[in-house]
Amino acid sequence: MAAVTLNLTADVVELTRDICDIESVSGNEKQLADAIESALRHYPHLEVIRDADAVIARTNLGRASRVVIAGHIDTVPVADNLPVKFLPMEREQVLWGRGTVDMKAGVAVQLKLAAELAEPNVDLTWIFYDHEEVDASLNGLGRISRNRPELLNANFAVLCEPTGAMVEGGCNGTMRADITLRGVKAHSARPWMGKNAIHGSAKLLTILDEHVTDEIEVDGLVYRESLNAVLISGGIATNVIPDEVKVTVNYRFAPSKSALDAEAHLREVFEGFEVVITDSAEGARPGLDRPEAMAFLEATQTTPRPKYGWTDVARFSALGIPAINFGPGDPSKAHADDENVPVSQIYACESALRKWLTA
Repeated sequence: MAAVTLNLTADVVELTRDICDIESVSGNEKQLADAIESALRHYPHLEVIRDADAVIARTNLGRASRVVIAGHIDTVPVADNLPVKFLPMEREQVLWGRGTVDMKAGVAVQLKLAAELAEPNVDLTWIFYDHEEVDASLNGLGRISRNRPELLNANFAVLCEPTGAMVEGGCNGTMRADITLRGVKAHSARPWMGKNAIHGSAKLLTILDEHVTDEIEVDGLVYRESLNAVLISGGIATNVIPDEVKVTVNYRFAPSKSALDAEAHLREVFEGFEVVITDSAEGARPGLDRPEAMAFLEATQTTPRPKYGWTDVARFSALGIPAINFGPGDPSKAHADDENVPVSQIYACESALRKWLTA
């Protein structure tokens, strides 16, 4: 692939478009990572480190505290939505195309400020990482935390995930479990000779349908939990009574709970059923009582709200670093074919971060 040059002195919206037009579907981040690394190496106030297709840029000014500001550079597959376009909407102009929301507008803000802020009021670690949109074992931030955890040392972290330019503190945890219901196979002409596992799933689905999940206050924010069936499979043939059905449930739990707490809750709700936990990730407390967080809220002049979905702020939380989500774009537009971000939100995030880091 031909080398691509990024101009970090460009307007942040133009920079967003340039970054988005470098296709970087998960696994294909190298060209964009190369461009980011090359651009950042022009700035002597930054120490630039490459880790596979992640790029880390740090100031080393001896400040009293250090802040990590991170964003992923990969996207989900393109859906006839590149190159990026400027489009007028009802209220304002938007940047339309893959990656504009999730999350290259946030990455553009990071790059712009990384280049310009040679004397921030804290030491900064800017992280541009790969493989966020695929299996968690491949996640670039996770790889850095395992192999080079010293690069993540900080007092506070900001993840530039799309939040509509509002502060979202911490995140819920997530857990998946397979619940298997057993039956006995028989010919469908003689169903009394068997036991229908699909019919048996009615009780489980009723429990899910009637279950009332909690709203739990954590550090001043109220997190809404959820418990849902997300997959169901069973059946052998149209003339066979099925002997097995598997229902996959997803539990989103408040960050005050550990994964062990969440598992105990699932086993209590589904007592008597065959439950196997297949995946879990703990949430993150918002840490809004930290001085860095309070200064951030003051700079952004926003009222924080909870993050219901799981994000990589949890990786920082696992290292004892409180973190918030803050970036341009409506998260409901992430991964959508009509993915688009209001231009005003890109400018708002740039302005707020600049104010926070230079006040």
